[in-house]
Formats: sequence, structure tokens, C-alpha cells
Amino acid sequence: MKRRSFREMAVRVVLLLIGLWIAHLGVTLFLQTNLGSDPFNVFVQGLFRAIPWPEWAGMTHGRVHLLVSLLIMVVLLVVDRSYVGIGTVLCMALGGPIIDVYTLWLAPFLNETLPLAVRVPMLAVGCVILAFGMTIVIRSQAGTGPNDLVAVVLSDKSGKPFGPVRIGVDLTFALVGFALGGVVGIGTIICAFLVGPAAQLFFPVSEKICVCVLNQFAGVNSRS
Repeated sequence: MKRRSFREMAVRVVLLLIGLWIAHLGVTLFLQTNLGSDPFNVFVQGLFRAIPWPEWAGMTHGRVHLLVSLLIMVVLLVVDRSYVGIGTVLCMALGGPIIDVYTLWLAPFLNETLPLAVRVPMLAVGCVILAFGMTIVIRSQAGTGPNDLVAVVLSDKSGKPFGPVRIGVDLTFALVGFALGGVVGIGTIICAFLVGPAAQLFFPVSEKICVCVLNQFAGVNSRS
């Protein structure tokens, strides 16, 4: 693969960060409905509750999330290190703080006190926004979050469409997490069945956006 210039890599990282902010706006809307965790966090929650962590470790949900993400990244480095980039680390490090910022802004007027008739559509909109941001992150080709990479790698290696593969991965995370003691709600189900297909629809759009930006600001005429 052709070596990328510093300028091209910088533009790709900016695209990734934009996608990350978009995706986590969706995640925040999703979380503020309080209708159930997303599938990956059901899995994390299940591990956190089921494993007798030693007291000295001071484990929290966030630390288990980071540990699982690190383990996934190690496996991916063994399977195909080309999928792991600087963006993989950025997604791990910045996801939580971005959600905290959005929560600070949105919590006063978008929260679980809203009627269910408002929260369910808000949840669906959040999932769609998450899917769009996620495809920008992936198409930036600067790397993406370890949990999202599971579906990306499986889709690429199997030759199957991303949408169905993402549904399968999300359902697996949710079912295993539920079996371990994680909480599944209507939000988990909606997220599992909506994010993958929505992302599959957004991929061509995100591809065009990223190619256009790379051409304009880094002189890259096609994906590399």
C-alpha cells in the first residue's frame, strides 16, 4: 500500500474526529432515553457483573469497557494489523469524554423524564446518527473503535454485507451479555436491528464525502 503523507494522514484523522463527534451525539441521544444499553455495553455490563473482580483492581464499567476494547485490539493485531490505526486508539480514548460533553449540554432538556412517545423516536434518531458517524469514522481509514471493527473485519473476511453482519455481531454481544447479567431493553433491540442496516445505507454517502474532502485538502484522488 502506498505510504501516506503527513498531510493526508492529518486530513484522515480530522475526518475520523468529525465522525466520532457525530457518532457520539447519536450515542448520547440513545443513552439519554434510558431504554436499554447498546449491545456492546450490555456485553461489558454482563462481564462486569459476572466476573469476581479482585477488590484491589477497582474495576468499573468503564475500565471493563477499556479492557475488552484492548483485548479486541490485540486480537485484531494478530488477525490483520492493517485494520488497527491511530483512530482505533483515538476512539478508545475520546469516546467517553465526548459523550460526557454532549450529556452536559443535552441532559437538561433531553432525558428519561420525557414521554415514551418522544423517547422512542429520539432513540431511533440517535441510532441513525450513530450509524452515519460510524461510517465516516470507518471510511476515514484512520482506524475505528475496536468494537465496531469486529463487524467490519468479519464482513470483509467473509464477503458478506456489513448490515447483516453487524446485526449478528450486535445480537451476539447482547445475548452473551444478557446471559452474564447485563440489562437488555427496547433500546438494545432497536439499536441491534437499526444501526447495521442504516450504516450499510450510509457507507456510499460517507465514501463520497471522505473522497471529496481528501481530494480537496490532501490531493488524494481515490481511496488508498
